[in-house]
Amino acid sequence: MYTNKTIILGLGKTGLSCLHYLAKQDISLIAVDTRENFPDLQKIQKEFPAVAFYVGEIDEKLFLQATEIVVSPGLSLEIPAIVKAKQAGIPVIGDIELFLRVAKAPVIGITGTNAKGTVTTLVGEMLAQAGKRVLVGGNIGTPALDLLIENIPDYYVLELSSFQLETTYSLQLIAAAILNVSEDHLDRHGTMTNYMAAKWRIYQNCQTAIYNRDDEATVPLESASRKITFGLTAPGADEFGLLEIKGETWLSIAEQALLNTNELRIKGRHNWSNALAALAIGTALNLPVPSMLQALRIFKGLPHRCEWILEQDNIAWYDDSKGTNVGSTVAAIQGIGGTLTGKIILIAGGLGKGADFAPLRDPVNSYVRQVILLGQDAPLLATALADTVSISHVKNLEEAVLYARRIAQSGDVILLSPACASWDMFRDYAERGDIFKAAVSNLYHSNLEVI
Repeated sequence: MYTNKTIILGLGKTGLSCLHYLAKQDISLIAVDTRENFPDLQKIQKEFPAVAFYVGEIDEKLFLQATEIVVSPGLSLEIPAIVKAKQAGIPVIGDIELFLRVAKAPVIGITGTNAKGTVTTLVGEMLAQAGKRVLVGGNIGTPALDLLIENIPDYYVLELSSFQLETTYSLQLIAAAILNVSEDHLDRHGTMTNYMAAKWRIYQNCQTAIYNRDDEATVPLESASRKITFGLTAPGADEFGLLEIKGETWLSIAEQALLNTNELRIKGRHNWSNALAALAIGTALNLPVPSMLQALRIFKGLPHRCEWILEQDNIAWYDDSKGTNVGSTVAAIQGIGGTLTGKIILIAGGLGKGADFAPLRDPVNSYVRQVILLGQDAPLLATALADTVSISHVKNLEEAVLYARRIAQSGDVILLSPACASWDMFRDYAERGDIFKAAVSNLYHSNLEVI
């Protein structure tokens, strides 16, 4: 006879991983999704005949019968049924909490507004170069619970979002890092204070806290047995940073130069920061320096993260569709802009998630020739960037690509970095980036006239 009744709320990618995991437990399981027309419902019901499924409007009385509720990260904790359940003392958790309860290898956790996917992947590559068995997942790639299907590795490396962290209570990470914090997801968290509090949870009970000394919002509020910092300034003792040696920039620890930034395949100062963060995390794990440096040399970056597409006529194209918030786009503009003989043609716009676009003004003034806007919140971006550089509006990415090539000059970079989410026009940021890359390819491999 079942003694526990667990409800899974949300049946997206993460929710389905929870369903597969929990269906193997000796519990009564209820799966709920707020979508009235949930895709593949009959197929999933057939796969899990012992699970009760509910779709559409949430039944608050049903939630009050649960012994535990597992909420997918895409759903707000302010849903009335969740609020009432918490008030009734019913635990509300997420997939990472389930994972940490049973994980049998040390876990590294990485969060931040931007670049957490890049650094998570890079740390995984460093561990592999050092001969360690590693599994990488979480908010990137494979859901954490699906990693448990594999043989137990030497380490798990997880990218963790603020949404995942706010429903996690068993954190005891061997290394925990916050890379940066800038305004994002205020439509969900409400205030920056709430957003930062969710991020800071990653440091709870960690062995080593890794933070960005250039960003006060990443500094641990709780004590950790060890702290390591990185930043784009000259490093102090046991710090990672940059040294200028004979006119060249080196990734360094203290006064020891480790790797010339010219050897990195990932370009821009923001990627130098990512490399330094990965070195700091690897050092917390006592990885051999040669293995870490080799991983840095061969790492090409991730799709849609300031991804170089092609260069022709001395004009380069970059896909930064993952730039879904203002801080990410600021980092991309500053990271690329400082390396150019020309200027940036910036393609931006989409769903702004209530963000303040004003921080874009200074980098746009410094490095951008012209801004091309599209999407739902293009008017808000135009207002925020008024009196900076010339601004144009287009209907779609194909039109943006044609117009950008028309106005670009030798030495320029054409950069898609929207500073917005993609959901107003696309399925996700990946589809947006793929359409952009296809339009660029079509421009150079067809007889299209640049209008």
